[in-house]
Amino acid sequence: MSLLTHVLACLFGIGSWVAINGMWVELPLIVPKIPEGWYLPSYLTVIIQLANIGPLFITLMHRFRPGALDERPVIYTIVGLGVLATFLLAFLWKHTLFVGNAVHSVALLSLSFLLSVVDCTSSVTFLPFMMRLQPQYLTTYFIGEGLSGLIPALVALIQGVGVVQCKNATANANFSMVNYTGGTSGELEAHYQPANFSVQIFFLFLSTMMAVCLGAFVMLNYHPSVVQEHKCEKYLDDTKHQEKADISLTLQNHPAEQTPMLEHPEGPANEPRSTFGKGTYSRAEVVFIFVVLAWVNALTNAVLPSVQSYSCLPYGNQAYHLATTMAAVANPVACFIAMFFPIRSLMLMGVLTVTGTGFGAYIMGMAALSPCPLLVHHELGAALMVITWVIFVLTLSYVKVIIGVILRDEGHSALVWCGAVVQLGSMLGAMSMFPLVSVYGLFKSGHPCNTKCPK
Repeated sequence: MSLLTHVLACLFGIGSWVAINGMWVELPLIVPKIPEGWYLPSYLTVIIQLANIGPLFITLMHRFRPGALDERPVIYTIVGLGVLATFLLAFLWKHTLFVGNAVHSVALLSLSFLLSVVDCTSSVTFLPFMMRLQPQYLTTYFIGEGLSGLIPALVALIQGVGVVQCKNATANANFSMVNYTGGTSGELEAHYQPANFSVQIFFLFLSTMMAVCLGAFVMLNYHPSVVQEHKCEKYLDDTKHQEKADISLTLQNHPAEQTPMLEHPEGPANEPRSTFGKGTYSRAEVVFIFVVLAWVNALTNAVLPSVQSYSCLPYGNQAYHLATTMAAVANPVACFIAMFFPIRSLMLMGVLTVTGTGFGAYIMGMAALSPCPLLVHHELGAALMVITWVIFVLTLSYVKVIIGVILRDEGHSALVWCGAVVQLGSMLGAMSMFPLVSVYGLFKSGHPCNTKCPK
């Protein structure tokens, strides 16, 4: 294994979602200065789902024209577009135009759509490209993908996004504001501290990260020591030939071969193999893997993030920041664990999925009870919420990596479908939560300084 290739694979993975993740963490500084206000998150949710036109096109190309599409030109295009879009955002994000009878942030919304296309399309192009490298580098890529959420969050913390000081609302009031006992009312107000550097600098940082991703991709293709580790062209040709063979078998409705599953001891001995990938897994197992993949990504990418503030803020601003930061750390940690313990057991996958879902249910329950969740007046409640978020992200991130490792062994086409199902699960999760959060307002936010709940 080459340390250089590991570093390049990690930097390449960071570029997968760093732009959109950066947009989300910067919202507290963007929202007060644009006409859309706090409707912007709702607009971004819709924009990201519309951007799935990119993955849809790539997936259909692989399905109906197997072997005809080379990922490398597509990756050069989308990463270059990401560099340009984030650079333009740094200078145009506050610019507005009249559309109809209202003022809108046309530049911000348009460039956000381009970034969404870039990041969504990375799911169905970056993973298949990793087939050109040795298997051990796929886990390193997933570590980079996890860091694509952690790095913008850490930079936003350094920037001072969302840092709150709770001050007595009556501290500077005149005597008419003093109550009859001679003291003040004790009401606290949240005062958000000014940022340490501007939104423009943050977007320039994101543009730099995308440029680093582009540079890493160039080196993965052309650096001599990395090229030596590429799989031979014959292997890639065999992979494309296998994809075409799979399509022809499906069209001709050939029955699956009845053979013992010696390579996969978890399945029954006489269970028929599927025509998916190398045929290692049965049809039921393939369906199980993809259902778990869609479910896990729906929870981690859409459902629970949409209620994170509702679940954490009632316990205080410190608990909220700890939960978001530690959860972001848990993602690459899970990928790092999977590098040394890549357990491919479908039984373990199911157990971890159920475990992570259980912790996710606790988070959803506390969000539903906001602004008065359980143990809201106790430090134990805040500690439980932080720990729950960490375990939730840790377990389900490990599941995602293991599924990626499994599908990587099944070939190029399997990784394309892996990316497509990731986007499908995320889209279904976002579509299910959008009306609950943004339309019907079923969740009520807690106050970072004043939590008025019965003890």
